[in-house]
Amino acid sequence: MFKRILLKLSGESLMGAKNYGIDETRLADYARQIKEIHAMGVQIGIVIGGGNIFRGLTGAGRGFDRVKGDQMGMCATVINSLALSSALEAEGVKARVLTAIRMEPIGEFYSKWRAIEALEHGEVVIMSGGTGNPYFTTDTGSALRGIEIEADVMLKGTRVDGIYTADPEKDPTATKFSTITYDEILSRNLRIMDLTATTLCRENHLPIYVFNMDELGNLRRVIDGEQIGTLVTPA
Repeated sequence: MFKRILLKLSGESLMGAKNYGIDETRLADYARQIKEIHAMGVQIGIVIGGGNIFRGLTGAGRGFDRVKGDQMGMCATVINSLALSSALEAEGVKARVLTAIRMEPIGEFYSKWRAIEALEHGEVVIMSGGTGNPYFTTDTGSALRGIEIEADVMLKGTRVDGIYTADPEKDPTATKFSTITYDEILSRNLRIMDLTATTLCRENHLPIYVFNMDELGNLRRVIDGEQIGTLVTPA
């Protein structure tokens, strides 16, 4: 079993059945799944995207200044992080929100040591604001935070149950990998994350497990070692 994980959640998944914003049912489902593995003694760091509220790159395509657009996206991740922390605390799980840019009292300013100390005291640590810099995605932010907190693995919760040879929502002939290396991902140009995040994980030997987070109980199944997704290994 993994002792410490970095759980990456997409902002879009938080929309659930809605077209925008946060679906309260989906949020509560996520909180219950996280509570379940927290009770097993797993130390949990979380990074959430902000695409359900605002995506900087999309904003740039609509005329926003790219830097300001990315800063708006960082704020969106803080909103999602606060929502998840509230849902976790409603389940009786102590959660702490750290931000990559200073915005006390909304959240504490992120540092590796503050995050690890909270993890070791049994808190779920939600790290928001990406890297704190424009031009970096939350995928890269999650890779960076996973490496910094010395996680055993990055669990990438998506709406797809793993990595396929092509997009399974568009190509019915796509086949799923049970395991794949970073080199294969790069050579096949499989965009499970952006290139910067993929390279960062590869160079720092951080494995990734891609799975469907939207199916209840799947997070526990991953921790229990069930082969329900795709494991990405350094070699």
